[in-house]
Amino acid sequence: MCVKRGGHPVIDIPSLSVEEHEVLTLIGPNGSGKSTLMLTLASLLKPYQGSLVFKGSVVDSASARATYRKNLAMVFQEPLLFDTTVFENVAAGLKIRGKNRQEINSIVNKNLEQFGISHLAWRSARKLSGGEAQRTSLARAFAIEPEIIFLDEPFASLDPPTRETLVDDLHAILRQTKTTAVIATHDRLEALRLSDAMAVIFQGRISQIGSPEEVMNRPVDDRVALFVGTETILTGTVTKIHDGTFVLTVAGMELEAVGPVSLGEQVVCCIRPEQVTISTNTPSIHTSARNTFNGTIVKIVPMGLFYKVLLDCGFPLVSYVTTQSVENLELQIGKTVAATFKATSIHIINNN
Repeated sequence: MCVKRGGHPVIDIPSLSVEEHEVLTLIGPNGSGKSTLMLTLASLLKPYQGSLVFKGSVVDSASARATYRKNLAMVFQEPLLFDTTVFENVAAGLKIRGKNRQEINSIVNKNLEQFGISHLAWRSARKLSGGEAQRTSLARAFAIEPEIIFLDEPFASLDPPTRETLVDDLHAILRQTKTTAVIATHDRLEALRLSDAMAVIFQGRISQIGSPEEVMNRPVDDRVALFVGTETILTGTVTKIHDGTFVLTVAGMELEAVGPVSLGEQVVCCIRPEQVTISTNTPSIHTSARNTFNGTIVKIVPMGLFYKVLLDCGFPLVSYVTTQSVENLELQIGKTVAATFKATSIHIINNN
């Protein structure tokens, strides 16, 4: 599928499938093409090349597009609500579909309850907070029981506590209703919470698609690795190969890792910060088999529930440490500590 805007390609994706009952998240930086891809999948933008297929039928005519759109709902970053009550907003799609009053009351009340806004039923939509307005928008979308729902950065403008609560509620409702969903976000933690599958997009192309575990722990290149939270990305040369393991020399230091490599090959190794542990029992000589290194703390960054500790081990290394551990270990800039990570925690990206 190719999508052009202003005569220039903004989406170039050979193929993309969304399975029934699957939650697919599209993650990538701002301007990567997530929203354009979503609008195209929702048949609100026409591709320059390629076609949209829904349940085996090509969506290629006005009547086919109209039928397809009746089976989907869309929620945007900024809630688009009518200037009426919350109840009437949630009921809007049902009225268009010709539901009788009894059906409307039953369905609306059910969705108001599952999104926790029953008490707001007769409040004006203009008097809602951002979180309440987005809950109303979501309740309206789910009320029509869509076969697929598209959510374009639905929580980006909300404060963190409101966002976290809404993400939890949406996750539960998606699982309960088994609604197929495509969600665009630049928040990898949000994507992890909601996804069955993740597609990482850069410059209108999908760099990697797979399960959250696969994308987060086995990125296909250093760009994906950096975006999904791999804080340590190093380049080294394979200098020894043993049974099932090999030694990688990085800045004169030897790391032991696991993976298919060739002697003399230059590779990129990725180490997630949560895989690195810190202790004050500093050995005088590091043991490469255990990947334990003396390191000097060069920076400590508060990250809310944990701290990011940046180390100089002869190569840069990052670890996530709990607040309690920072206090118990008396971590401070300039202190020497021991940093340890397993050979299996290193993800190798081959350059060839």
